[in-house]
Amino acid sequence: MLPFRTAAAATAALTVLAAGAACSSKASGGAGGSGDAKNAKVAFLMPDIASTRYELYDAPLFKAKMKQLCPGCTVLYQNAGADASKQQQQANSVLAQGVKAIVIDPVDSAAAASIVRTAQSQKVAVIAYDRPIPATKADYYVSFDNEKIGALIAQSLVDHLKQTKAKGGILEVNGSPTDAAAGLIKKGIHSAVDSSGLKRLAEYDTPGWEPAKAQDWVSGQISKFGGGQIAGVVAANDGTGGGAIAAFKAADSPVPPVTGNDAELAAAQRIVAGDQYNTISKPIKIVAEAAANVANQFLQGKPPAGQTTLFNTPSQLFTPTVVTQQNIGTVLLGPGGALKVSDVCTQTYAAACAKLGVK
Repeated sequence: MLPFRTAAAATAALTVLAAGAACSSKASGGAGGSGDAKNAKVAFLMPDIASTRYELYDAPLFKAKMKQLCPGCTVLYQNAGADASKQQQQANSVLAQGVKAIVIDPVDSAAAASIVRTAQSQKVAVIAYDRPIPATKADYYVSFDNEKIGALIAQSLVDHLKQTKAKGGILEVNGSPTDAAAGLIKKGIHSAVDSSGLKRLAEYDTPGWEPAKAQDWVSGQISKFGGGQIAGVVAANDGTGGGAIAAFKAADSPVPPVTGNDAELAAAQRIVAGDQYNTISKPIKIVAEAAANVANQFLQGKPPAGQTTLFNTPSQLFTPTVVTQQNIGTVLLGPGGALKVSDVCTQTYAAACAKLGVK
């Protein structure tokens, strides 16, 4: 099992990154480092609304941190709704409005390369967020380690299936084929499943990460193999995992262990209820605030050094934590957890929470 980084360590990393990041009007050198940094505009361009995280967490947390670091700065937030052309238009719009830095989670990692080149030609820094942009070098990349996410959720499932001596093979529901982060998660999943000795029955790259498409595909696999031959499902995020679970329920078939990623509220409730086996805790506050710190440093003309390099881009990658019924009470719902017990343990889930000792 790969090592986990504690929340304290992640916080310490943010503290180091934030050092010297107070706003200053004395911008000097580097992309984005021109004009009055105290009153700069920063774009925050997110990819879709299929995952609830962007509207509920990423955008508010990024805005709050930017407000703390630079009270006079303005954040221009846009969501592309899974439309790469729309995201290109949004990027053009914020550039026309004079932004000095763009934080972007690309809909299409390949298409986003043109956004990077256009912005950089105007001396605007581009920080890739959550999903990398392999085709061209962004100024910085901030994310949880996506390849490790895939390896962790898959290995957790593999270990569980071996421990329970489950019969049958594994379905693999990957993320969007246009998302480079999904490719990294897929690579991590393969690293665990390929060496496990368990059979991969079939796999699917889910267009746009859409849960309904994942559900449709899994429904077809249930018809093909029968629920009894499917021992587990490695789903790349909570949305596709939820789609897989819905497919088994619609087929009136027992739900096998299903993975996830993102620690969405609905996923936490499914884990408590026993419908979903695991998810990934990657506190969005960590990456949102890290991206704000990086953007603010670029505004000052002081580009931060990367802790590592990915796709030729200076990068900061945080380590996530697998969440199952065994640790959900401490990791997700305990002090400092991403979710509140009152939100997860509603009347519908109260008995299940009590059984796990979550209160």
